[in-house]
Amino acid sequence: MRQVIAGNWKMNGLTADAEALTQALRDGLVKAPTGAVVVVFPPFTQVATVGRILAGSGIAWGGQDCHIAERGAHTGDIAPEMLRDLGATHVILGHSERRRDHGELDETVREKTVAALKAGLIPIVCVGESEDQRAGGQQQDTVGWQIKGSLPDGFGGADGSGGIVAYEPVWAIGTGRTATVEDIAAMHGFVRAELVRQMGETAGRGIRILYGGSVNAGNAASILAVPEVSGALVGGASLKPADFLTIVSAATGHPAA
Repeated sequence: MRQVIAGNWKMNGLTADAEALTQALRDGLVKAPTGAVVVVFPPFTQVATVGRILAGSGIAWGGQDCHIAERGAHTGDIAPEMLRDLGATHVILGHSERRRDHGELDETVREKTVAALKAGLIPIVCVGESEDQRAGGQQQDTVGWQIKGSLPDGFGGADGSGGIVAYEPVWAIGTGRTATVEDIAAMHGFVRAELVRQMGETAGRGIRILYGGSVNAGNAASILAVPEVSGALVGGASLKPADFLTIVSAATGHPAA
């Protein structure tokens, strides 16, 4: 199973920025092909632009969130079918910034995940503990409950198309702080065990587990070499073509088990 390198652009980039970044990524991967699955997540306003430039490139694209409904009176929201209509293949759900800024609960994330799967999108569902929860030794309890509450029955599968989990220690997102290799190994091992326990052996073993939290060009290789790390969800570094391409190249030599 190939590792996944996902670039979350968050709320950054006007059209000219998105065009330049997307073209640079496309050109860079033409010069240095990768064995990784590469997916970028632009703001909703740039999904169509990014999709047009990436068409036929082998780089996938997706949305940073979606609604639970196919259509209706939901001002400001995006239906999963709308993303599919633009050629998107993936969607990020339950990111800590959505949970924090919009009060999203595990139950909400679960409903969105069901809707995304129904629409044919691959959801990347985020879980992770806060600094206070880790300091209190509650990281495993926190993440275990998030997995239970956020992932619906039938999530995952041997081919990897039924969903991806991203473990992101909240205290390491956008802070420049990164969990130690030992911390990452311990938590990814725990997440794998929980997925197998909750989803069953076949589905639980087939779910990719990405690491996110200040992944950059300097630390990507060591993180991607950690057992049970199936790729990376990259934030700030995904806005810098050279850095993101370095991270992608680091995945090539470390295929997921």
